[in-house]
Amino acid sequence: MTDYSNLIQPDSGQAATDIEIISKEGFADWFAGQPSPVRAAATAQKFDGNAGDFAILHIPGGDEWKAALIVADAAKLEHWSLAKAAESLPEGTYRLTGAETGDALLGWLLGQYRFDEYRSESKLKGPRVLLTSEPGRIENAVRQAEATDLVRTLVNRPAGDLGPDQLEAEAQRLAKAHKGTLHVTKGHDLETGYPLIHAVGKAASRDYAPRLIELEWGDERHPRIAIVGKGVVFDSGGLSMKSAVGMRLMKKDMGGAAHALALAELIMKAHLPVRLHLLVAAVENCVAGGALRPGDIVKSRAGIHVEIDNTDAEGRLILADTLAKAVEDKAGLIVNFATLTGAARVALGPDLPALFVNDDELADGLLDAGKAVADPLWRMPLWKPYADMLDSDIADTANAGGSFAGAITAALFMQKFVPDEVRWAHLDTFAWRPTAKPGRPKGGEALGLRAVYRYLSQAYPVR
Repeated sequence: MTDYSNLIQPDSGQAATDIEIISKEGFADWFAGQPSPVRAAATAQKFDGNAGDFAILHIPGGDEWKAALIVADAAKLEHWSLAKAAESLPEGTYRLTGAETGDALLGWLLGQYRFDEYRSESKLKGPRVLLTSEPGRIENAVRQAEATDLVRTLVNRPAGDLGPDQLEAEAQRLAKAHKGTLHVTKGHDLETGYPLIHAVGKAASRDYAPRLIELEWGDERHPRIAIVGKGVVFDSGGLSMKSAVGMRLMKKDMGGAAHALALAELIMKAHLPVRLHLLVAAVENCVAGGALRPGDIVKSRAGIHVEIDNTDAEGRLILADTLAKAVEDKAGLIVNFATLTGAARVALGPDLPALFVNDDELADGLLDAGKAVADPLWRMPLWKPYADMLDSDIADTANAGGSFAGAITAALFMQKFVPDEVRWAHLDTFAWRPTAKPGRPKGGEALGLRAVYRYLSQAYPVR
């Protein structure tokens, strides 16, 4: 993980190179007021007045230089306003002129994220340190960057190096660092206690054996919340096998678990007054002689008999048993993250997690939180008339609902395991960025993480 803790420092007047922030609206006046050498250098670098344009400019009369960056509005920098500068600048210490750092601290930090674990020669540059006159913002920005880094890095690692045991080790790290209690269920206890998790993961090799990972933290007197993550470390589709193209990115099918782990760490670092129950169902969905078959019927932990129509609809199965455990343990709020359906991506694309919520007030709070931190969500309907798509001829329910409304029927299946009185939010997230943007490289990505944390930090404020 990148060490973000020293990349933003309080401005005490120390030596630093300037980054001049220019509003798009004021570019023409700025350009007209520059000496001709500066205008020539700006033009040569295609510094034309578009938001995001960036240039290195020599300061006439000496050997010093400065950077210039055009933003939509210098009066209020957005989260990603400084990301391009953080990516492009050489090692050094910098200070903004013409703007306050504000929300853009996060983009400065994440502009320096790189995943270089598998490069023989690292492409990492030296640190770019930003000075700020708002030191009160530093700690939260660093925590958000660290959490995003954790999601990205876990998702980026190949499944050959990140199995259920590595997810367990990550939970163990959190438990040790924050004095939580870890409990892991596997083997016979998993088979009898969590039949759907066992059924999905039973074809994996012994060193990728399925398990339910639970972490408990916080004062038992505080409101109990559950954070649930889908941890399919690799998804072949099982016997309903994916195509080669469909399988290529399936190392990221544990993205829900990565989000859950990162959110749990944010909660614990901030000491939110909650009783946290983190649950991660960790499996590999393999093809082998003992694999789950289409047509099999499995009795879930909740006692609901599930007919398997499609072994590639496995995420909802492992989440069903996990949600049942969270309900048993009296969670008043459950939030689950899952890279669950391609249908959600068809509907909303890669950037917008599909949000399914059984409580309007909770939904509104999450949507508002996402807008506030530039981590948008989009609410989708738990449309009950589609529930009959999950009907089975011989069991209580099927696990898949056919070709229509795939994201909705997946959510409706999971809702069977959450009573109406328990507030529940399900985020069907992509956990991947197919094309790079400043501060957001191609690869694993946290989508919905900051929105949910923002909501929780407001719903359960530290007194």
